[in-house]
Amino acid sequence: MGKKSKKTPDVPADPAADQMRLDKWLKMVRIFKKRDEAAEACDSGRVKLNGQIAKASRMVKVGDEIVVKKGKRYIELEVLQIPKRGLSAKDAKLAYRDHSPKLSEETLELMRLQKEAEKKMRRKYKGRPTKKERRDWEKFRGW
Repeated sequence: MGKKSKKTPDVPADPAADQMRLDKWLKMVRIFKKRDEAAEACDSGRVKLNGQIAKASRMVKVGDEIVVKKGKRYIELEVLQIPKRGLSAKDAKLAYRDHSPKLSEETLELMRLQKEAEKKMRRKYKGRPTKKERRDWEKFRGW
């Protein structure tokens, strides 16, 4: 007679397969260009996972909510899938749902104007001010 096949019980797949490190996920779905940048953002407290400030080593799973502060904007994401490898830009957008609030045209214009003003006010050199800069400040203050 034939051999009886042994059925293996339905063992769930590797539980680590549906999880990934936060910094790695942020890099894979192209929120950051480099994993170092993602890890640095996590370590400096600019990334929250499910409402809590998260370290780079925290594990992300499907359904988690992530808030990333990039520059002066907040990006609110919901994890839809954990990629197995790097994704194209088109496919990366399918790995999450963006819940970020849309900014009005006026707000974007104000942000642009503020950025220009900050560039103009920036000092040329690092360190102590030059004699000319001190005189200009005194003139500005009215001394």
